[in-house]
Amino acid sequence: MEQNEQLLSYDERRRRALVIQRERREAQVRRNLRILTGVIITVLTAVTAAGIHTITKKTGVKQSGRQEAAAVHVQQPEKQQKVESSDILTKADRLAAMYDYDAAISLLQEQPDYSSDTEMQQRTAQYQSEKDSCVSWPIEEVTHVFYHTLIVDPARAFDGDSKEGGYNQVMTTVDEFNKITQAMYEKGFVMVSLKDMASVNTDQAGNHTMQKGEILLPPGKQPFVLSQDDVSYYHYMDGDGCARKLIVDKNGDIKNEYVQADGKVVVGDYDMVPLIDRFVEEHPDFSYRGAKGILALTGYNGVLGYYTDIAYQTREELDENQIKYLDENPDFDYDQQVAQATETAQALREDGWEFASHTWGHINVGQCTLENLQTDTQKWLSYVSPIIGGTDIIIFAFGSDICGAEDYYGDKFDYLKSQGFDYYCNVDSSQYWVQFRDNYLRMGRRNLDGYRMYYHPELLADLFDASSVFDPARPTPVPPMG
Repeated sequence: MEQNEQLLSYDERRRRALVIQRERREAQVRRNLRILTGVIITVLTAVTAAGIHTITKKTGVKQSGRQEAAAVHVQQPEKQQKVESSDILTKADRLAAMYDYDAAISLLQEQPDYSSDTEMQQRTAQYQSEKDSCVSWPIEEVTHVFYHTLIVDPARAFDGDSKEGGYNQVMTTVDEFNKITQAMYEKGFVMVSLKDMASVNTDQAGNHTMQKGEILLPPGKQPFVLSQDDVSYYHYMDGDGCARKLIVDKNGDIKNEYVQADGKVVVGDYDMVPLIDRFVEEHPDFSYRGAKGILALTGYNGVLGYYTDIAYQTREELDENQIKYLDENPDFDYDQQVAQATETAQALREDGWEFASHTWGHINVGQCTLENLQTDTQKWLSYVSPIIGGTDIIIFAFGSDICGAEDYYGDKFDYLKSQGFDYYCNVDSSQYWVQFRDNYLRMGRRNLDGYRMYYHPELLADLFDASSVFDPARPTPVPPMG
């Protein structure tokens, strides 16, 4: 996290993030409204001119073109005011749908015509009533689910090569993902942020302490955290039916590039980020105050599908896939890759997504030495952190951890804490596993993949029915682990 952000309170950081998110979506609404207003004015002009022409014929009084335009203009402010009022109500409704009742009420009450607008006053009362009905959810009972890159084309992922088994074990198809998302929504699950569970207080000396958060939801709703590992789109996945990168399209929306089997590059919703974005657009009550998920990034191939690791610039210590890529792309521009990745990361942050370290080299932190952890972390902080704007979350690769279930201790924890990490996530099959302490929040995550659905569907029953989700395109049996 950037230093200037650390000086802000959690509520202020969240408020600013929500403001940025709303502004991006409001800009699109305003563009649509301008088009709509233009159509309305054109219609009104034609209708009014026709009426004026009729009056002129009956009375014999001829009006100038300026007078006719003035007659039309008289109607415009009232119409525009109604459009703007409707727009404000729509924004407030969306905030309330995301359980941000205070922001919805403030938005209406700050309008200059609030005191005379009965509809706004009724909405304010409605939002307050909904807020009063909410209950506080224990953060120790928040579940956390995660995915890897989604499989778009099972035929190419499960094609019998050496990578098929791994894909079958740890990945999820787009069809499965969409069914799981819908099932969890129908069960009342709502995405929250780790920062909703606990916030970080920073004293004047720069020391971080944790403060337990409060998640307020209506009865029947339950919070969960969402994350995705390895959002780097590695070289080895090329041609295996997965998206190849995240981009910001011409409309400002976050999409994926995907290479079809025939080699054609298309843009669309081919992985978790755009799929969740579209789902939240249709179901704003799936997101708690604008929260989305956490994207866990390594660095050795770059981030978000952009080849940003320093090895691509120095051409040193390249692996076989990197050498092949650079040979096939002689016009490769490292600075451009970093710039594009930074732009995409900024758009993701503005859209409610968060980032986490997944270690630079996808290392096993439980098995590596302290020296190796330090070397790896410095690479991540040097070549990944500046692109994403920093983070205080680390999601350990391989589901590993730096110690057992006891409270954190030792040199590895002290080092990671000194580098600014306050939130730590491993993998645990329990429904929920949360460890809140005064200097960190630690959380177990549940893998929603082929292995878990095939061998232990009962562990997912609180989320969805695995038998109705499991993609028939998967080869069975799913290979066992180990």
